[in-house]
Amino acid sequence: MTPTARAPSGVSRRSALTRLGATVVTPWLAGVPVLAGAQSAQSATRAQLLAVWRQSGGVLLIRHAATEAGLGDPPGFVIGQCRTQRNLSEEGRQASRALGAWLQAQNFKPDAVRSSQWCRCQDTARLAFGAYEDWPALNSTFAGQGDPAAQQQALRERLQALPAGRTEVWVTHQVIMTGLTGAYPGLGEGFVVDRQGRLLARGDLAA
Repeated sequence: MTPTARAPSGVSRRSALTRLGATVVTPWLAGVPVLAGAQSAQSATRAQLLAVWRQSGGVLLIRHAATEAGLGDPPGFVIGQCRTQRNLSEEGRQASRALGAWLQAQNFKPDAVRSSQWCRCQDTARLAFGAYEDWPALNSTFAGQGDPAAQQQALRERLQALPAGRTEVWVTHQVIMTGLTGAYPGLGEGFVVDRQGRLLARGDLAA
């Protein structure tokens, strides 16, 4: 993997990221969380998002790609049985493949890819990145599922333990991304977050 670029001496990370042209969000001001800016920030292109990620390291959170019509999952949903779930649409599968091809063209490969155990997340990860690892902390907590507090704690602990410059992809659900950042992602949208869980940039990965 290409070594992570560093900001020149005397130049703050935020200044360096701003010059890259991506949407940069500061979730903390004087120690107080400020999440409204994350909600309203203009989306970056995927090239700008990648530039921020390369500069900062950390995690690229991805909400799974476009799915078949519906909300949540059908009655009788079972983890590990894709036929019981709401799955990717053909548009979502094509977008995931296109993202993977684009990242290869940029000569960029993350250090690790983790996914929710839901098939729509696994398929997004597989089609875009190939190999991935299931991580139950990324599972949906929609409609009373899972353990939101425990899962969010696991995500934050993992973020804090990341070595400087390491890049990981976490493919997950809207409810998980919103719980961590306070921002609402669209289908297939990516959030770059640092080791403190701060939202640095967001953008449509199909753009």
